[in-house]
Amino acid sequence: MPSPDQPVPFTADDYRDRMARAAGAADAAGLAGVLVAPGPDMVHLTGYRPTAETERLTVLVLRAGHEPVLVVPALEAADAGRAPGAPALALRDWTDAANPYALTAGLLDAKGRFGISDNAWALHLLALHGLLPDTSYASLTEALPMLRAVKDAAELDRLAAAGAAADATYERILKVRFSGRRESEVAADLAGLLLEHGHSQVDFTVVGSGPNGADPHHEAGERTIGAGDMVVLDFGGLKHGYGSDTSRTVSVGEPTAEEQQVHDVVREAQEAGVRAVRPGVSCQEIDRAARAVITESGYGERFIHRTGHGIGVTTHEPPYMIEGEELPLVPGMCFSVEPGIYLPGRFGVRIEDIVTVTRDGGRRLNTTSRELAVVE
Repeated sequence: MPSPDQPVPFTADDYRDRMARAAGAADAAGLAGVLVAPGPDMVHLTGYRPTAETERLTVLVLRAGHEPVLVVPALEAADAGRAPGAPALALRDWTDAANPYALTAGLLDAKGRFGISDNAWALHLLALHGLLPDTSYASLTEALPMLRAVKDAAELDRLAAAGAAADATYERILKVRFSGRRESEVAADLAGLLLEHGHSQVDFTVVGSGPNGADPHHEAGERTIGAGDMVVLDFGGLKHGYGSDTSRTVSVGEPTAEEQQVHDVVREAQEAGVRAVRPGVSCQEIDRAARAVITESGYGERFIHRTGHGIGVTTHEPPYMIEGEELPLVPGMCFSVEPGIYLPGRFGVRIEDIVTVTRDGGRRLNTTSRELAVVE
């Protein structure tokens, strides 16, 4: 059985299946194939993460009916060959004296339209297009938004473990003193606890106290937290290569009636968003469900961001829970539900859980209390 500290390893067959699905999805979308640059897409599809960012071309070429090919610099070929997905693809290496774009162009349809990783270097794309001027390209987020959206059982186990570690971090931070300490000190506590609970990477530790809580992406600063402050906590990172992301709002000392009331509205909105999760419902319906509660309470103009985002090998990825996103929810999708209310110059409130779509609804991967906690 998998455990939070010993996840089930991904096999070459797992990566073979992912690459085949990506190639098939591209073909179904009318694309000639997919070009995958180093980054989260490559990690997801092959398990290969180059040791350093480099100007040398590295690209995975996926085309329906063709063997996957990973083009790599010769000096990195050994590392690429040790990637867990390497047995499921062909390696084509090139030396510094060779032309990697000519090698890659030979793998492509000279008049095809290809999906390409959002983070691909313009240097490489322009060079390929120069050799194949009749090709065209579309970002993977636009062309194949579901590429990494649906998680398998082993991925869900890793996301659950990351969520449990974030929950344990929150439970511990409630025992830390807030009053009289700087936001940056509490943020450092959060980062340390995430690492203590098995995270390999901390992506963010938002600590927004008092008026800073009205800035959803406030970076923890040198403001001293005081008695009577509401404090927004939003933190996450990667454990076993998969993301955590959770938000809770606490009160330093007893909250005012208004602060409690605003928190209750956000909690109700978050619950409404989670209740709306089920297969076949569009992403925008999750946003609508949460937003309706806040709007009906008179705070609609103070909810200034989308209700959620996908999570996987990165802490923010498609799909997005926002008006206009009509993609239907599918079992295995994982995303945040995180409504908030932000009162400029005063305080903010946000509550966030990661939710996965099940066969008949949704399941939270964060289980800590969503009641307004009082801290010292």
